[in-house]
Amino acid sequence: MTIALHTTAAPSKRRGTTLLLLSLPLLFALHGCKKTAPEEEKPAVAVEAAHPETGSITEDIVGDATLTPVAQAAIASKVSAPIKQFFVQRGSHVLAGQLVAKLENQDLEGAAVDSEGSYTAAKGSYTIATQSTVPDDQTKARLDTEQAKATYDLDKSIFDARTQLFKQGAIPGRDVDTARSTMMQAQAAYEIAKQHYESLQKASHEGALETAKGTLESAKGKYLQAQAMLSYTNLRSPISGVVTERPLFPGDTAAAGTPILTVMDTSSLIAKLHVAQALVQQLQIGAEAKLTVPGIDDPVSAKVSLISPALDPGSTTVEVWLKVANAKGKLKAGTSVHAVIEGREVKDALLIPTEAVQRSAESGGKMVIVITADGKTKKKDVTVGISTKEKTQILEGLSADDTIIVAGAFGMDDGTKVKIEAAKPEGDDKGKADDDEKPAAGAKKPAAGEKD
Repeated sequence: MTIALHTTAAPSKRRGTTLLLLSLPLLFALHGCKKTAPEEEKPAVAVEAAHPETGSITEDIVGDATLTPVAQAAIASKVSAPIKQFFVQRGSHVLAGQLVAKLENQDLEGAAVDSEGSYTAAKGSYTIATQSTVPDDQTKARLDTEQAKATYDLDKSIFDARTQLFKQGAIPGRDVDTARSTMMQAQAAYEIAKQHYESLQKASHEGALETAKGTLESAKGKYLQAQAMLSYTNLRSPISGVVTERPLFPGDTAAAGTPILTVMDTSSLIAKLHVAQALVQQLQIGAEAKLTVPGIDDPVSAKVSLISPALDPGSTTVEVWLKVANAKGKLKAGTSVHAVIEGREVKDALLIPTEAVQRSAESGGKMVIVITADGKTKKKDVTVGISTKEKTQILEGLSADDTIIVAGAFGMDDGTKVKIEAAKPEGDDKGKADDDEKPAAGAKKPAAGEKD
């Protein structure tokens, strides 16, 4: 069969079209003969893995604190006076009651001597009043009373006798009247003497004694006040410790109430930290603790010495004191430290490395990544308990037979193929990298532009 093709295209275009039509069957044939290559499998990711283990774990209560002395005294003068002499320097060790400084006190010494003289005179006056003046007055009043009583008794007996004689007609009536008048005068004198004596025994005697006693007490008070003012110029340390501050020098004026010396008892130091109320519930006095101190390689041992019985109203936390021995003075007051207190202990707990615990983006809780039997990963939500820097307690979500990824699983999806590798000792990678970077001994360093 003959096929005629009619076209109006140019000769060159006709040749190109003819070649295209002839090549299409060949292209289809080649395409049909090519086989589809299988998808390449992704390589397994190397991870470190471990099984949960059973053991005991102790809760760590951590916090930052500042070391403070167990006792501190800011020694200040109660009077304003120039400093006459210091007996200690900064860094000196002092004992309780030791004289550390002395102020100028000549004026106070004079006042003390004057008050002492007044006090001595008051004691003499009191002795005279109690042992001489008051007894003499009472004796005289008593004798006057007895004399008046005797006179009255005599005049009364005369009056009675004359009255009897008058009744018998032996004497005239004027003699009776005279005797009556004399008796009444004696009676009045007796009553006056008696009242005077009684008043001396009561009011006058007590008043004289109170007056003398009051004068004595007043003089004694002024004397003690002068002695106290004089004693304020001798400054003594109330505690044993080390002088940490001495801002003034001899000749400077010590203002009343301004400290001129600071003494600290640094034989023991206190680290005060604030702990959440929930963590303090299981904490006890005497619990062990460790302090990380700048400049000291090994942790310093301490013990809980005080747990505040009340919450801090500002932070709703509980203040806890850690006492640390410092007999050699190695620790310094004011140093910032990091404290770790041993809290409650749980035995037979299911434990995994803390680095294996991750935050779950879906639930917002905690999760770990386990390796299934086919060597692939799977995320598991877990409930954690006590967590330390090395270990974490798992309450729910894992069993002892699970294999968890410890390192290399961050951001890994479910179903990822993994292979378990042994953990490399710390420093191996760094050492290997350093060896790779360093040329071999005696090797020539390549010049710029040359290939190694």
